[in-house]
Amino acid sequence: MNAVVDNARRAVREAYERLRTYFIVALQAGLAAGLSWSIASNVLHNPQPLFAPAAAVGTIAAAIGNRVRRTAELLAGVILGVLAGDLIIEVIGAGPVQTGFVVALAISVAVLFRGSGAVMVQAGSTAVLLGTVSPEGPDLAVPRTANALVGGLTAVAVALLILPINPVRVVHRAAGPTLDLFAHQLTVTANALREGNAARAQEALDRLVAAEAERRQTTEIVAAAREVAVLSPWWRRRRELLGRYEHAADHLELAFVNARGMVRRSVSLLDAGEPVPPDLPRSVEHFGQALRLLHRDFLAGRVPDIARARAVQAAGEARRAYAEGLGFSGTIVVSQLGIVVSEALQASGLGMAEANRQAGIAAGI
Repeated sequence: MNAVVDNARRAVREAYERLRTYFIVALQAGLAAGLSWSIASNVLHNPQPLFAPAAAVGTIAAAIGNRVRRTAELLAGVILGVLAGDLIIEVIGAGPVQTGFVVALAISVAVLFRGSGAVMVQAGSTAVLLGTVSPEGPDLAVPRTANALVGGLTAVAVALLILPINPVRVVHRAAGPTLDLFAHQLTVTANALREGNAARAQEALDRLVAAEAERRQTTEIVAAAREVAVLSPWWRRRRELLGRYEHAADHLELAFVNARGMVRRSVSLLDAGEPVPPDLPRSVEHFGQALRLLHRDFLAGRVPDIARARAVQAAGEARRAYAEGLGFSGTIVVSQLGIVVSEALQASGLGMAEANRQAGIAAGI
């Protein structure tokens, strides 16, 4: 019963954290939709302005961290669709066969220009729209292009000028729970190694695998924050800080992937009944603590010396465990610990050579 209650509380807490992080995106999407509809209807006098808010919402919600690129892709796709649809339909007429031909042509042209999936979708959907309208029907090419322009530019204006996110705050909110979750599962793994409990280590691994989507969302949030800091005039003073976050995020992503492999090998180690020197679980736990400390140092705006010291401590304990004698999987765990410690040290701002030296990789662990 306690496990059910704990799981329910964790699910509610995680849902709340997601809402707190992404609520600003919902507000941006709502504001961009309303503004783009108003501009398309009242300024451009478009009798069917539906595509403008649709384009605005797609730019806001589907391209966190790449709003400018998403707008360019949106316009490129619409223009390709218009060129393929409007010009060729005049020659071959409208109908199901003609529509299929025009859609295939529009997407093929998008591929030739190395367009992304978004470009191909917009080119194809625009070609469908134009291909299904009879020659006597209204001309939709110009309104479609104008609506795409209004929607995309409105979304960019809202995201960067009118209602930009606070880049530092959203990174703190997104990165904190992710790092805490990962560090907690490393503590669970360390306890499982102490107890010789393979089932508990497997639970930690399952939780880390399930958290992969959350980790990717954190990467998106960091990219969005960096975009705002670079392009929004209100937050340019935060560019240097967000640059450090982005640098750290790249290395922490590699650390997460390798640490997950380390936990997987810990399960194999326990299943095989290999020896577990006391320094091995200490090393795993102290690396998890280093992740937490790294985030706190970033929050405080201080040099992460404490986090670095804890990570180096974890590497030293891993080397001692190796010297005491390990099996096949245990040796791989120690090797992966050296890798993740190096990545964490690089995330803290050290160069690769120095991080590898302090992690003991040069010493051959």
